[in-house]
Amino acid sequence: MNDLNLRQDILDELEFEPRVHAANIGVAVEKGVVTLTGHVTSYAEKLAAETATLRVKGVRAVAQEIEVRYPSDKKSSDDEIASRALNIIAWDATVPDGEIQVKVQDGWITLSGEVDWNYQKAAAEHAVRKLSGVVGVTNFVTVKPRVAAYNVKERIENALKRNAEVEADHIQVQVSGNKVTLNGKVQTWYERSVAERAAWAEAGVTMVDDRLTVA
Repeated sequence: MNDLNLRQDILDELEFEPRVHAANIGVAVEKGVVTLTGHVTSYAEKLAAETATLRVKGVRAVAQEIEVRYPSDKKSSDDEIASRALNIIAWDATVPDGEIQVKVQDGWITLSGEVDWNYQKAAAEHAVRKLSGVVGVTNFVTVKPRVAAYNVKERIENALKRNAEVEADHIQVQVSGNKVTLNGKVQTWYERSVAERAAWAEAGVTMVDDRLTVA
């Protein structure tokens, strides 16, 4: 696929994504490397634009240069953002109470703490990045090490085979202690992310080394 056709596919995908106001986003493509420019009204919209771009077949990498511009009536001080972040985390049933600490500086949220599962770590970040006034999120939350199940490799492989969005035969799974390594080739960045989520979903996994290539 040439760069011109790939650029049009990306523009179509951004237009199709309901969380993105595509009219304010510019797309440049060179040898499969995509540069996103323009502006959006929230950090969540910025991430949605990047995710939509990575779903498109043929995208090799993304340079994210989109600017977050907030309406004047939505600007918040750091202490207000921190208070609202703690509240929204407390309301999220998937995040354990009292395990997440929040720091805010110049609109940038830093999360820390320790949880039992990776999905809890991801849920905490997903909750706070939607808040107005947030310009970015750093997630330092760690997953408590646990003894991996005896059949963890087989369980992950079976999970991949059940997923219709993944060509499981092209993915190799290696398990060493609490670390999972994925090797092989996938067709899209989206398929790669689905495979990585399957590895993280297994109990006892504290690290996933994603070596999958998009080809």
